[in-house]
Amino acid sequence: MYDRPAAVTALSQAVAAGRRLARRCTREPRALDVLTALACLALMALDVPGLAAADNSLSGVTAALVLTAGAATLLLRRLVPWVPYLVALMLLGWLHELTLAQFALYSLARYRGRVAAATGVIGYISFAYVMFNLPGWPVHRGDTLAEFLSLVVPIGALAAGVGVAANRQDLVRALQAQRAETETLHAVQRERDRIARDVHDFVGRELTLLSVRSQVLARRAAGSPHEEGFEELSETARSAHRLLNEIIIQRDVAGRPTPGLEALPDLAESSRRAGSPVDLAVDAAAYRLSPLRQAAVHRVVQECLTNAAKHAPGAVVEVRVTVREGRLRVSVRNALPAGTPGDPEEQRPGGTVGERRPAATGETADHPAATPPPVSAGTGTAGMGERVWTLGGTFSAGPRAGHYEVTADLPAAEQP
Repeated sequence: MYDRPAAVTALSQAVAAGRRLARRCTREPRALDVLTALACLALMALDVPGLAAADNSLSGVTAALVLTAGAATLLLRRLVPWVPYLVALMLLGWLHELTLAQFALYSLARYRGRVAAATGVIGYISFAYVMFNLPGWPVHRGDTLAEFLSLVVPIGALAAGVGVAANRQDLVRALQAQRAETETLHAVQRERDRIARDVHDFVGRELTLLSVRSQVLARRAAGSPHEEGFEELSETARSAHRLLNEIIIQRDVAGRPTPGLEALPDLAESSRRAGSPVDLAVDAAAYRLSPLRQAAVHRVVQECLTNAAKHAPGAVVEVRVTVREGRLRVSVRNALPAGTPGDPEEQRPGGTVGERRPAATGETADHPAATPPPVSAGTGTAGMGERVWTLGGTFSAGPRAGHYEVTADLPAAEQP
C-alpha cells in the first residue's frame, strides 16, 4: 500500500487547518475586520520605501507606524465607516497614499449604501484633484491630468461599486433570513391554532360529559344531602366549558380534531401508494394515551411521511411509536438519498431540542445546501417541534448514521 511522505501529509493537514480557520474567521465580523486591516497594511507596506524616498521625508519606521495607524481605523468600518474614509483622505493629502482610500470607499458603500458611496467617491475625487494641482504631487501618481484621472477615478469608482453590490447582497440575505423566520413563526402559530382546536374538542367533550353526568346524579340524589353538590358540580363543568370557548377564539368552525393512532395505518397506506413504503410499529400501550398525545404522534408521523415522499421517494420509512417507563417516544427514519452528505453530528434545523422552542433558521448564500435533506427542515419541522414542546416533550431532527431521523420524546399520560 502506498504511503504518502510525512511532509505531504503535514502540508495537507496544515492546508485543511488553514481552510477551517479561514471559514471560522469569515463568520466572525471582528476577525474579518482584523483580516481586512492586515490586508490593507500589507498592500500599503509596499509603498514604505517610496514614502521615505520620494513622497515624503518620513523615515521607513515612521512611515510604517503612520500606515499601521491608518489601517487600524478599518476596525471601525462597520460602526463609523466615515472615520477610515477621512483618515484615507488625510493620508492621500499627506503621503499621497491611495490604498487605504480603496478599502475606506468599499466599507462606506457596503455599510452605508449608495448615497454614502456616491458622496464618498465625489469627495475623494474632488480632494485628490485639488491635491494634484498643488505642488508636490508625485510623478508616479500621475504626471498629466489624463494619467491622474485614469489612476484615481477607477480606484474610487470600482471600490465603491463593489461595496454597493455587497450592500445589496447583504440586504437580500437579511430579507431572506427575515422571510424564513416569518414563515417559521407563521407555521408555529398555525400549529398552536391546531393544538387549541384539539384542546377545545377533547377537553370540551369531557367537560360536557361531566356536566351531563353530574345532572343525572343530581336527579338520582334528589332530596338527599348530595343533590346540591352534584348540581354545583354540573354548573362548574358548564362554566369551564364556556370559559374554554371564550379563550380559544380562533378556532375554525369547520375544524375537526387531529386523528389519533388509529389513523396511522391509513397514513402508511397513503405513503405506500405514493411510492414510499412504511414499516410501522406501534406499542399496544400507546393506544391508551390521551387524545392530545395521540394527536401529536399523528402530526409528527404525517409531516415526516409527507417530507420523506417529497425528498426521498422510494426509500423505506421506519416509524416506531413506543411507550417505556412513562415516556412516549416517536422515531421516524429513512435512508439518506444518494448524493446527500451525511453529518455525524445531530443537526437541528428549524425545530426544538431539549426544552427550547423552535427557532427560525435559513441557509445563506455563503453556505448553500448541496442537496435537499430527505426530511424537510422548513416550517413543517417547526410545527412538529411546537406541537411536541407544547406537551412538555423534546424534539430533534437531522442526519444520523446514514439515515435522516426525526425523534420526539414526551411524557406519556394514559386516559383515566
